[in-house]
Amino acid sequence: MSSPDAAQTDAHDREPHVGGLGGKLNWLRAGVLGANDGIVSVAGLVVGVAGATAARAPIFTAGLAGLVAGAVSMALGEYISVSSQRDTELAMLAKEKRELQEDPESELAELAALYRAKGLSEQTADTVARELTAHDPLIAHLQAELNLDPTELTSPWQAAGASALSFVLGAILPLLAVLLSPAAWRIPVTVAVVLVALGLAGALSARISDTGSRRAVLRVVVGGAAGLAVTYFVGHLFGAAVA
Repeated sequence: MSSPDAAQTDAHDREPHVGGLGGKLNWLRAGVLGANDGIVSVAGLVVGVAGATAARAPIFTAGLAGLVAGAVSMALGEYISVSSQRDTELAMLAKEKRELQEDPESELAELAALYRAKGLSEQTADTVARELTAHDPLIAHLQAELNLDPTELTSPWQAAGASALSFVLGAILPLLAVLLSPAAWRIPVTVAVVLVALGLAGALSARISDTGSRRAVLRVVVGGAAGLAVTYFVGHLFGAAVA
């Protein structure tokens, strides 16, 4: 028969780590959005060029350029955005360290007030604040005040890499579809592949967000179809005018 301490330890091990799970879901959601962006951007580009010319070389050049430029743009934008977020997190962390060093008693009172505001009695809030402060005052304040874990700060490089990779994976689909299809079937095959991919991305995004999948799928498929139609006719009209 297991001891109460062992049972408690086993129960703790089985508990989901909500913070880590939330972070993974955010990365997955960002990856789906990046892939969706890659699908739509490069599909619109190659379909537009295909509307202007049947030659494979210009379509390949335009698609490859769009893939590379889009991946670089996504990575750079994500790096800048996450770097700003990380700078803010580091600044808040440094501020809490400084305040704990300069006036620990006021910080203890502030922590107790936070727990009273969450519904604990005055005595319980004071006890919790003192025990958490005795264990690790910085962690206690960061989690209670800022909901920030110093061991899980955002990484600009990881964000940039994930964003670029997801964009490339999405962009490859329409590029391969338009290059591998016969000239007469190039546009319909590419449109079909893109709409199916967008539908799958919309369903996955809805599943991650725990929302209705039908509306999400319909939204991205209709939007993607409209974008492809516009770029095709623009390419066809301007291609004919230039020719």
